[in-house]
Amino acid sequence: MIFPTIEFAVFFAIVLTASWLLMPNPTAWKPFMLVVSLFFYGFVDAYWVLLLLFSIVANQAAATVITRLDQQRARKVVLIVAIVVDLGLLGWFTYFDFFAGSFNTALSKVGLGAPMPVLNVLLPIGISFFTFQAISYVVDVYHGITKLAKPIDFAVFLSFFPHVVAGPIVRAREFIPQLSTPRSPRNLPVVPALFLILGGLFKKVVLADFLATAIVDPVFGSPSAYTSPDTLAAVYAYAAQIYCDFSGYTDIAIGIAMLLGFRFPQNFASPYSATSLQIFWRRWHMTLSRWLRDYLYIPLGGSRKGNVRTYVNLMITMLLGGLWHGASWTFVIWGGIHGVGLAIERWWNERRSSGRRGAPLPETLAVDHEPTEETAGEWADTVILPSGPGLAPVSGPAVDGDTSVATRAPSDASPRRPIPGARILSWFVTFQVVCLAWVFFRSQDLETAFGVLGGLVGSWGDGASLVTPVVLLAIVLGIGTQFLPGGIWRTLERWFSRIPVVVQGIIVGVLLVLMLALVGNGGVAPFIYFQF
Repeated sequence: MIFPTIEFAVFFAIVLTASWLLMPNPTAWKPFMLVVSLFFYGFVDAYWVLLLLFSIVANQAAATVITRLDQQRARKVVLIVAIVVDLGLLGWFTYFDFFAGSFNTALSKVGLGAPMPVLNVLLPIGISFFTFQAISYVVDVYHGITKLAKPIDFAVFLSFFPHVVAGPIVRAREFIPQLSTPRSPRNLPVVPALFLILGGLFKKVVLADFLATAIVDPVFGSPSAYTSPDTLAAVYAYAAQIYCDFSGYTDIAIGIAMLLGFRFPQNFASPYSATSLQIFWRRWHMTLSRWLRDYLYIPLGGSRKGNVRTYVNLMITMLLGGLWHGASWTFVIWGGIHGVGLAIERWWNERRSSGRRGAPLPETLAVDHEPTEETAGEWADTVILPSGPGLAPVSGPAVDGDTSVATRAPSDASPRRPIPGARILSWFVTFQVVCLAWVFFRSQDLETAFGVLGGLVGSWGDGASLVTPVVLLAIVLGIGTQFLPGGIWRTLERWFSRIPVVVQGIIVGVLLVLMLALVGNGGVAPFIYFQF
């Protein structure tokens, strides 16, 4: 965590108590929450607070000017300047060394030396998340989708500590209206919040960190030292690790926000049960998927300008989505794999819908759906990225969120009868493509990635194996539980809410002690998405 575990527990206990006391008085609550959020963000490096404050002031100023201007051209100029400033800061901290190093390497190969300095710029935690939130706010104000917020409201929105360092990417229109909604500690969904927090901690501490130390880090640290079964298990283990790590943080963030009286959008919905890449992206990091759709894919033209342009827009969106994750060619390739896969799926679905010959696939691979309220009017499009009708209510931690978060997850319901076994085949192929892409995402460089891929075949030597029953159990839990019906978790939640409060406290205390015991002296490893 950004805080050591015990220190964060103490910090949150103090903040929660003060927040509950100040809830009836928003005039006092807002400055208090702003101060504690800035303190939280600056705990690692106080200078990062200046960057966050600059983002708050600059984007609020831009939104204010856009609101007051009458001429459309002038408003657009202000919007462009705001976006350039936001992306310029993000680019400086995230990508300068990457492009400088790549440029120097290219010149060195032709004997021209390395003229650009590599500055080893320290990346501020969470800069990508709050930058994307700031951009969405200014763009939505420009389009009239979001009203200009009060300065204190926007400052609380952008710095709110549960999501400032690793999301979910909350939009102003989802968060700021809640600041004016009366809140009381007596009306908070405490039981669902505790379920999310405990479930998130279990994913992170018990599963993700264990898989990292037991098999993922050793294999990806030295691929040539391990056999093919170890390498294959490590690839699947990383799929489980990154899911448990990131969705675990999201569950904790949503749960903490609920205890503070706020609802965040859902960010995960059993993504590894997806039977196509488009469904995977409706279920994985859903707030980023929607952001890429609304602020990149659709403005590029979406699918409105012909098939070739649609494929180009998909590739641009996924490549930039990969680059958003970090300044490395491995992330670019990760995005490229998903972009190519999404384009192939779209081509195949169009081929089916046109009535041409070819083996049909399950209806779950269908691309087109009606535009949502978010994409109405100027934003209207037929998109391959998340959202649209056919979304069914979700419930319980089985889909990484609670119904109280008021979000919806994709339904794979099909009006056609699928070919027997085709759905399983579709799931299997989708999961393998996702895991292939994870190899590049996890690897520190291309050499490591190709070393891991090479280690998947032909290395069946003797020696001790990292694949133990406990490792296999952790992988199965991390991936397999996504296939359980959500009703199981709702039943547990209802049971927990009916038992006496004292018993609830004892259960929560025992579980926390057990998880802290598993942490040991090494503490909790940083969440993977803290680096983005």
